[in-house]
Amino acid sequence: MNKTIAMIATAVAVITFGAARAAPLPEASPDDAGFSKQGLARLDSFFAREIAAKRVLVAVARDGKLVHYKAYGMLDPDKGTPMPVDAIFALASMTKPMAAVAGLTLMEKGQLPLQAKLSDYYPGFADMKVGATEANGSLKLEPQASPIFIHDLYRHTSGLMYGGRPDSSSPVARQYPDGVAPAVEGDTEAFIDRITKLPLAHQPSTEFEYGFSIDVLGAVVEKVSEQRLGDYLAANVWQPLGMKDATFHPTDAQRPRLARPFANDPLTGKPQAIKLLDTPTKFDCGGACSFATMGDYIRFGQMLLNGGELDGQRILSPKTVHHMTNNHLGPEIKNNVANIEPHRAGFGFGLAVAVRTSEGLSSVPGNPGEFTWNGAYGTQFFCDPKERLVVVVGTAAPGELRKYYREQVQDIVYGAMVK
Repeated sequence: MNKTIAMIATAVAVITFGAARAAPLPEASPDDAGFSKQGLARLDSFFAREIAAKRVLVAVARDGKLVHYKAYGMLDPDKGTPMPVDAIFALASMTKPMAAVAGLTLMEKGQLPLQAKLSDYYPGFADMKVGATEANGSLKLEPQASPIFIHDLYRHTSGLMYGGRPDSSSPVARQYPDGVAPAVEGDTEAFIDRITKLPLAHQPSTEFEYGFSIDVLGAVVEKVSEQRLGDYLAANVWQPLGMKDATFHPTDAQRPRLARPFANDPLTGKPQAIKLLDTPTKFDCGGACSFATMGDYIRFGQMLLNGGELDGQRILSPKTVHHMTNNHLGPEIKNNVANIEPHRAGFGFGLAVAVRTSEGLSSVPGNPGEFTWNGAYGTQFFCDPKERLVVVVGTAAPGELRKYYREQVQDIVYGAMVK
């Protein structure tokens, strides 16, 4: 039996249950899907409290059927526009699993093996040096002990990183741009040229370091497929799955449905913004630059939970999905996944998704085998194969508030499951 939960969220003030387009999955009552109605009502209560406190936004399904599919709050707080269930969210790093699926479809065709050298596609990566910090704090540049493989891109063990991340103490970080800067400033070739001139934070295949790895993977997909990443995804993932609004470049018709954050972070009062809502990108960055509705994304998550297929459309083999959603950080690789978000204790990392490897440790309920990832603008998804459960949450909350919602929603969802 398929169990699914979809969630839609954003910065807020009023609860709305606006009618929207057809539900992304068939619907079922909570009782039939193994949920307590009272338990699911806690989602309403939670977000009602959040709205009163000027904090946020939701939806839910199980057994492959939607159980709770609601929008809370405001699409655009400045304009007072109610949140529709077909709101479009800037997905940030939830772009990564989709770019990874694009790469895996090429792997299945014999065009992009995991043990291929990255320099076979972009030679500049062969000459990148590794930045080693000396005792006096200076940076010593060393040669790569082994090449960067395509495998390293999927699991963030390439040595590439993001600039300015609070979870990294590496002095190399000061030389790296932030996550969307390259896509705003130049095309794919300009990005590759820029990134290959920087030092790696670690020797390849030795340490999980969150960064531009999947952006580079997207560039490799473009080179192998001879298509823009968005065009390849549209033809091979988005259109077959009926993900009608998934895109790297929102149209004028889509723009009124873009979810926007509060002008100021409700927790800190500091100004906040989502740059990509109003700044077009010059290449389709596989790490951070796509948009979709949560109805679109729950279909993507359900496809993975089903072993690569949905509604008769097969995207990947079940064996490929199994490989994608298992831990690829062996004992020889330093696991920093929990440094990204505290509730990721007990997780390893697969091919572009975090993977729960043990009972306990994490601050949120779940089961070993859960695979998941989030976006810096507030989106979240996780799949629990043991429960056959998919949860997708959308918010326009680029500050620390997003981490608070992620933990609370997972607590409430599992707390509402009674069988």
